[in-house]
Formats: sequence, C-alpha cells, structure tokens
Amino acid sequence: MNLRDLTVLDNPLTDWALAVTTALALVTALILARRHLARRWAAHARTTASRIDDSLAEAAVDTHVLFFVVMGFYAGAQWLVLPPWAERTVTSATVIAFLVQAALWANRGVAVWLSRYLSERQRTDAAGATTVTVLGFIARVVVWALVVLLILDNLGFNITALVASLGIGGIAVALAVQNILGDLFASLSIALDKPFVIGDFIIVDDVLGTVEYIGLKTTRLRSLSGEQIVFSNADLLKSRIRNYKRMAERRALFTFGLTYDTPTDKLVRVPEIVRACIKAQEKTRFDRAHFKEYGDSALVFEAVYYVLDPDYNRYMDVQQAINLALLERFRAEGIGFAYPTRTLHVHDRQALDP
Repeated sequence: MNLRDLTVLDNPLTDWALAVTTALALVTALILARRHLARRWAAHARTTASRIDDSLAEAAVDTHVLFFVVMGFYAGAQWLVLPPWAERTVTSATVIAFLVQAALWANRGVAVWLSRYLSERQRTDAAGATTVTVLGFIARVVVWALVVLLILDNLGFNITALVASLGIGGIAVALAVQNILGDLFASLSIALDKPFVIGDFIIVDDVLGTVEYIGLKTTRLRSLSGEQIVFSNADLLKSRIRNYKRMAERRALFTFGLTYDTPTDKLVRVPEIVRACIKAQEKTRFDRAHFKEYGDSALVFEAVYYVLDPDYNRYMDVQQAINLALLERFRAEGIGFAYPTRTLHVHDRQALDP
C-alpha cells in the first residue's frame, strides 16, 4: 500500500506531514525571532531616550509562547480540510489568542511608559505623576474590558443584550459597592483636579501631615510625630483641606505688652521700632504695627508682617530674630515689657470703723 494513499480524518498523510512541519517551523521561527528582536531592541533602548524602544523590547519579552503555538497550529491547519465546526474552532482560538496577546502588549506598553514617566517626573512634577498613576489604571481596565467584549462577540454572544443586562446588574452592584466606587471616583477627582499631590504638607480638620501616598481608595499622610494617617478618598474630599505646600508667602501676626508706666513719647515710637526690626530681616515685608488695646496688666501692641518664603522653619528663624531685635532696642530705649501683675490694696479696718 502506498503511504500517499493513506488518509487520516479525510486528509492524506502528506498533508498532515506538511501541517505538522509548517506548525513546528513557524513556532521555532517565531521564538527565535522574539529572542533576537528582544536583544536588539533592548540594546538599542539603552543608547536612546525614546520610550518606543523600551516598549518594543518589553513587548517582545512579554509575547507568550502559547501565542506562537496557536499561530503555528493555525498555519498548519491551512494544509488540511477540516469540518466546519473544527474550522470555526481553530479560527476562534486564533482570534482569541491574538486579542489576549494584544492586550498583554498594550498592558506592558502602559506599564513601561508609566514607570518611566514616574521615574522622570516624581520629583519635579508630583501632580502629573499622581494623575498618570490613576489614568494608567483606567487605561488597563479599558483595554481588558474591550478585549473581553471582543472575545465574547467572537464566540457568538450577543454583546448588545449582554451590555444591557450588565447595565441592570451594574446598578445593583453599584449600590452594593457605592462606598468603594465613591473612593474610586474621588481618587480620579484628586488626580485630575489636584487639590494636593504627593509631597504636599496639608491640614485636614485637626490632622496635619505630608502626603505620602495617593491610592485608588485611600490617601496616606505622614504626621509630624511620625505615624501614618489613612483617609478614605471620599471622606478626604468632603473635608476642608489646607495645602501649605502651595503657600507663596506666610502671614505672621504677633503681640506684645508694655508696662503702663511707659512714657507716651516712647509709646509713639514703638511702631516705628517694630517696623525697623522687621525690615532688617531678609525676605520679609512689613504690613503694620499698632497700639491695639489696654490689657489687664499691659499696653498691648499688635504687629503684622509677611515672610516671603512658605517654609515654616524659615518663618520661625525670622520671628526669633525679630524678638531678639525688639528686646535689644527696648532695653536700649528704657522700654519695659509687661508681665502679669496684680496690685493689692490693704486698708486698716480699725481706721475705717467709726
């Protein structure tokens, strides 16, 4: 019997041999090509600043061997005469494999671009880094959702009816997980509106600290005493937030009291002395100084100035220098600071009695 006349599943042995040879050759060629291209693109990426080279190198590495096997199986099947159901199965498997692999490539591309962007902008553009982190997550969700819908459509499902049914079910799910969805949308609002970014020093109600992490559900602050404080994003946006990192200048107000026996001519000179002491400091802008009120045991003066630097330590250095300068000038002028005193009047009871 001639082997050429033998058939298996209505296909000659020669066609089966061609199909197997084609499949093995294609899989081997694709694996070798992936290895070669990955090395070449990786070497080229180290010499350029372009993100495209990095993405291509990562995409080559992230190409799954199973995808090559499916491609080889499809190519080999072209030599064979298959029943309609088998042909549809091979075609569907090939399309699904290609869609999944395309999703893996897109996911890897987003990850590479996001990682490089964050490494470049984390210190110089914290707001942009925060936004890109959230948008990168959304991009991955969109890619995989689209791939799932295309796969279901390829398998013969009615996507229109499915989406409609998912919409009804989505309402029920949304009601069940509304807190999680609220935090998720709040994180998107934080990323786009940027009320604060990583590294900002903020005060939320009576809690203060530096923003350390902005996630999809929570935002974490590092307090001045060292502990980490965790807020849900939705609760955070409902609060009053004071962002000190974006302060262009710091307004400072301080008061002091002088003794009641200070001569009037010296009291008149006090605002000018305060003005001179403030203007002598670098990065300050004098606003006002006035005799404010009569205190219980002092003549109270109030002064306002601006430190042209938002740094709190800088403000404290300036205030300390002003306090020392006022102390020195007042001592030289013979002006005394007041302190709480109480005058006790003693009467002779016997002298008061008739």
